[in-house]
Amino acid sequence: MDQPGFDYHIDIPGTTIFDGKQAMKGYALNKMCYSFNKKDNRDEFVADEEAYMEKFGLNDQQKQAIRDRNVLGLIEAGGNIYYLAKFAGIFKLSVQDVGGLQTGRTTEEFKEFLASQA
Repeated sequence: MDQPGFDYHIDIPGTTIFDGKQAMKGYALNKMCYSFNKKDNRDEFVADEEAYMEKFGLNDQQKQAIRDRNVLGLIEAGGNIYYLAKFAGIFKLSVQDVGGLQTGRTTEEFKEFLASQA
């Protein structure tokens, strides 16, 4: 149901909007990251990342972003930040670490930025 004056495809420079198209694009990636809720799956991923990515059918863009530990690349490849948090946790990245990556800041700069907004 469209509302007059409401733009469903908002363009925010430098921002990947997670919409239905991105959800479809990132289905396999998000499914894989969701699997990390179980320790056995996290251990299996760490033991053989390539085989684990194949198991879930990740595409080349998603695989390369995983290899590079590129959270922004994963978002561009259809990753949902809530599922990607599971991936980041394997590598001991905090929410502040990921926030820094998303905004081009170090973790400390990101924390200072957040504190300045309070």
